[in-house]
Amino acid sequence: YMAADGVTMYFSSNRPGGLGDNDIWMTTRLDSTWQKWSEPVDLPSPINTPDWDAFFTLDAGGEYAYLTSAENGYGESDVVRVKLLEKERPNPVVLVDGNVYNKKTMEPLSASLIYETLPDGVEAGNGLSSPTDGSFKIVLPYDKNYLIRASADKFFAISENLNLDSLVKVGYKVIHKDLYLVPIEIGQVVRLNNVFFDFDKWDLRPESFVELDRVVKLLKENPAIEIELSAHTDSYGTDEYNFNLSDNRARSCVEYILSKGIEPNRITSHGYGESVPVAPNDTPENRQLNRRVEFKILKD
Repeated sequence: YMAADGVTMYFSSNRPGGLGDNDIWMTTRLDSTWQKWSEPVDLPSPINTPDWDAFFTLDAGGEYAYLTSAENGYGESDVVRVKLLEKERPNPVVLVDGNVYNKKTMEPLSASLIYETLPDGVEAGNGLSSPTDGSFKIVLPYDKNYLIRASADKFFAISENLNLDSLVKVGYKVIHKDLYLVPIEIGQVVRLNNVFFDFDKWDLRPESFVELDRVVKLLKENPAIEIELSAHTDSYGTDEYNFNLSDNRARSCVEYILSKGIEPNRITSHGYGESVPVAPNDTPENRQLNRRVEFKILKD
């Protein structure tokens, strides 16, 4: 049984060193090759018994184990539940659930799901949303910064950022995160949630490249498309300061995209400062919504 952390594996075996017939053993993956594993550890009583123990599984939080045991049961073998000690548990994980929607119509969509680690852009997993209501559930380990997005033909995804590297490991946690797909057509605006700058700076942070490479891919696959890329701020600071900061940030994004071979006449940059808010600047959460980079499709 491979735990949800993708690292910890439990298996039943009659290998030497166990308590009885078949025992539950635990091992952990040591690298990304899936070829190197730690020396298996035989789990102690009450998980293992002198009799036959197998069919091991875990609850979502990795706190309780369920297995079949032939020790002191009501029949030949019974299903039992055992609370695991901390050292016997897998690494804690986060369950992300939500729905995929068409951003224009707000109707649910069936789509592929892709989650990548930042800043390297390595795909960490994939899945599908429900064809009925667009719902999905994925499990992610802590200690990573993720870009998560949906994918469907003739749509561009508004990706989301899940920085689980910054969360304290509090055990099993559920995060609700809806995903949106924007139809590729004139007038549509796409927010780029995974473009990052340091405070008061306009140099792109390396984890931004994965997001901007998606824009490059869109432009290369659709040679008639032209876009305006814009940056926006919240209301802190003077109008002049915010305009200059946003303008420089938009220019940084465009310069990166042009460096990938996109023709200059297909993309323009514009800094709007605080003049086009999407929410009132009255809470930290709303100010974060207003600090954004996005692009608008001008021609397709």
